[in-house]
Amino acid sequence: MKTNLATKSITVNSQKKYQVVIGKGILDNIYHLTKDFLGEKVALVTDDIVDSLYSNKVINALESQGKAVFKLVIPNGEKSKNIDTLYKIVRFLAQNEFTRKDTIIALGGGVVGDISGFSASVYLRGINYIQVPTTLLAQIDSSVGGKTAIDIPEGKNLVGSFYQPSLVVVDIDTLSSLPNAVYLDGMGEGVKYALLDAKIFDIVNKKDFDILEFVYACIKYKADIVEMDEFESGQRKLLNLGHTIAHGIEKLSEFNISHGKAVSMGLKVICQTSFNRGLINQKEKDDILSMLDNTIGNIDCPFDLFDILKIALVDKKRKGNSITLVLIGGIGKPILKDLPVSELTEYFS
Repeated sequence: MKTNLATKSITVNSQKKYQVVIGKGILDNIYHLTKDFLGEKVALVTDDIVDSLYSNKVINALESQGKAVFKLVIPNGEKSKNIDTLYKIVRFLAQNEFTRKDTIIALGGGVVGDISGFSASVYLRGINYIQVPTTLLAQIDSSVGGKTAIDIPEGKNLVGSFYQPSLVVVDIDTLSSLPNAVYLDGMGEGVKYALLDAKIFDIVNKKDFDILEFVYACIKYKADIVEMDEFESGQRKLLNLGHTIAHGIEKLSEFNISHGKAVSMGLKVICQTSFNRGLINQKEKDDILSMLDNTIGNIDCPFDLFDILKIALVDKKRKGNSITLVLIGGIGKPILKDLPVSELTEYFS
């Protein structure tokens, strides 16, 4: 994995305009990057794995500049993304007398970012928060775009809000501490972007691709989509490629199958279905499956597809009696298809 020492910046022109700063070793400069968005108090929300790796670096940088930092550590993993953790975070803020002028910093992966952002959106009806994603999945996907949520027993991300961060700081050096399984988890989302955009597909297919170039390209694609459709009424639905199936897999596994791995499984199902429906030819199907195998490995879904589709009926992508599927019409040619829920099982059969 090569790296490029340059620092890049992307502006997300949503209703709340903000920057995504991408670079190598930039956690060392965290205060100067974030100072314009900090109040006197900072709530650092992280998980018990990331805490041991990066919390002290962030806390020391902020405290050396006179900021009061209050740290809250939650258990690592999807099972922390629930209403009990949300309640714990907002009470933590209240107990430490946080005001609207103060800030949450979400230091960690997608779970930390999602629940910290949701907490920021509901505490005092909204306070600033900064995303500092430390996993590949969070860096290229969940930290950008303002989707915040928690899970409930009926499904994943069913309770949440659109709430944009004030800033996103992406230090690709944090990827060096990831176990291989967690890195591949992020590549599940990376492959999604490769199917959505032919330029990213070409990057991923390089034998030794530049990780900074890849992260930048994925974030830029998402930022462009968010600018066009911040609240997911149209084109932003494309980012759900593979996710309707993936969310069902995650729930059936009781969240023991990670999100990125489930997305990889979902992409395989969507690829096969797109082929079955005549949307892609044999070569396109083989190219996609080959990229998945070369990038992620041979991952097969352990659950019956019809059980997965039952869960899709309560997925957040359902609108009334219809559900929007994201299908593949070729590399860089996603297709949105609205389907009556009564026809969902037949469509995949």
